Amino acid sequence: MAKAIMIQGTMSNAGKSLLTAGLCRIFKQDGYKVAPFKSQNMALNSFITEEGMEMGRAQVMQADAAKIKPSVLMNPILLKPTNDTGSQVIVNGEVLGTMSARDYFAYKKQLIPEVMKAYHKLEEEYDIIVIEGAGSPAEINLKQEDIVNMGMAKLAKAPVLLVGDIDRGGVFAQLVGTIMLLEEDEQRMVKGMIINKFRGDKTILDPGVKTLEEKTNIPVVGVAPYMELEVEDEDSLTERFSGNQEVGVLDIAVIRVPRISNFTDFNALEVIPGVSLRYVKNVNELKNPDMIILPGTKNTMEDLLWLRQNGLEAAVLKKAAEGKVIFGICGGYQMLGETLSDPEHVEAGGEIKGMGLLPMHTVFKESKTRTRVQGRFPKVEGILHTLMGVQLEGYEIHMGESTLSQGAESLTEITDMVKQESKMDGAYCKNVYGSYVHGIFDKEDVAKKVVEGLGEQKGIDVSNMAGVNFAEFKETQYDKLAEGLRKHLDMKKIYEILEQGI
Repeated sequence: MAKAIMIQGTMSNAGKSLLTAGLCRIFKQDGYKVAPFKSQNMALNSFITEEGMEMGRAQVMQADAAKIKPSVLMNPILLKPTNDTGSQVIVNGEVLGTMSARDYFAYKKQLIPEVMKAYHKLEEEYDIIVIEGAGSPAEINLKQEDIVNMGMAKLAKAPVLLVGDIDRGGVFAQLVGTIMLLEEDEQRMVKGMIINKFRGDKTILDPGVKTLEEKTNIPVVGVAPYMELEVEDEDSLTERFSGNQEVGVLDIAVIRVPRISNFTDFNALEVIPGVSLRYVKNVNELKNPDMIILPGTKNTMEDLLWLRQNGLEAAVLKKAAEGKVIFGICGGYQMLGETLSDPEHVEAGGEIKGMGLLPMHTVFKESKTRTRVQGRFPKVEGILHTLMGVQLEGYEIHMGESTLSQGAESLTEITDMVKQESKMDGAYCKNVYGSYVHGIFDKEDVAKKVVEGLGEQKGIDVSNMAGVNFAEFKETQYDKLAEGLRKHLDMKKIYEILEQGI
C-alpha cells in the first residue's frame, strides 16, 4: 500500500497546490510511482478526463508533475460555485446536483465512502500519495465532519506538513495560531512546517524560525523561495488577474467576468514572447487590444448582464465594429449569440438578449456535455484565416446547446473522443469567432496561427514570435519547481516523515 504525506496550509493561497506538485515531481524523479489527491476541491477551473469525467485542474496539474494521466480518483469531490451561497456538486466526475452551502455541509459526511473508495484505489496503484488540504485546518466553524484537512489526514493516516505564506505577512502568527487551534491529536499529526514564498536573506529569518520551532515543538523542514513559474494555479486567488497590465507587440484582453472559469485556456498565448495577455474588468482597463476574449463562466446569463451594466458589452461591440478580433470560449461563446434561453432554470431562468455578434441561439439544458475532443479548423475566414487546416484538441464542459442561423459558419470540425462521434462546433462571422472547446489554443500551431493572423492584420512581422510547445514548456516549469524545492526543503527529513507516518 502507498505511503502518504499531506500538505495543509494556514490559509487559502499559501502555496499548497504548487508544493504538492513540486513534491510529486521530486518523488517521480527519485524513482517512485506518485499520485496527487485532494478529497474536495472548490474551483471553477475544471478538466475532462479521457473517460469524460470532470475534475479540478489543480489535480490535473499535479498529475502532470507526477507524469501520470489525470483521474477523477485524484479529486473525487469538486464544488463549482454557482453563486455566493451555493455550488454544483460533482462526485466521481459526474454532477450530483446543486446545493446551498448549508445543505452541503450537512450532507458531505455521506460522501466519505466515495472519498475513501477513490483513495484506496490510488493506494493500490502507487508508492506515494501526496494529499492536498483546502483552506486552513483551523477553520473551527468547519471542523465538524471535516473531510478535506485533518479529517482526511486521519482517514489516510497521513503525516502533515503545514505551510505558511510569508509573502502576505504574519507567517509566524499563521503557523503558531493554526497549531494552537488544532486538537491535541491533530497537533501530533503535524510533523513539519514550511515557510513559503520567501524573498530575501534567509539568515535574517533564522531567529524567528528557531523561536517558531521552540513554541510549537515542530521542526521547520524548509523555507521555500518565491518562484516565478508558469504553471496552472487555483482560480480563487490567482495573481494572473492583477499582473501583466503592460501592452506588448500584440495585445490580448480577456474579459474578467465575475464567475470566470477555465482561464487556463489562455496560458499558451500568455507565454509567447511579445504577446501581452491582460485580464480586464472595466472599460478603462480595456484600452485598444488586438483581440478580445470572452472566457468561460459558470453563470453565462448573469455575467452577460454584468457586462451590460458596467459598460464592457458596449465597449466590446464598439471594438468589434472597428474590426478587432472577438473570440468567445464556452460561456463567452454563448454570450456572442442573439438569444440565451433557460426554460429549465439551469441558471437564472427566462430568456435574455445576447450580444448579437454571431447569428446563433443558445438554450440551456439540465444535461451536461462532458467530453474530450480532437479536430481541425476546416474553413476559416477573416483575420484568423491563418487557422484554416490547423489541428486542435481540448475538452467540452457546458450545459447549453447552440444553434447557428443563416450568416454563421461552423468554426471547427471535431470528434467526441468519448462517444467517437464527429460533429461541427463553434461559429465565426466576419471578425467574431467562438467555440465550446476549452484548451483550444494549447496546441503550438493554434497559438502560432492566431499570432500570425493578428500580426498580419496589424501589419507587423511576427516571425520571431513563434508559438511555444506548451506541453514541453510545462515540463521545464515542473523541473524548475522541483529543483528550487530540493535546494530549500530538507528532503531527507521529509522522507523520514513519510516513512514514519503518524
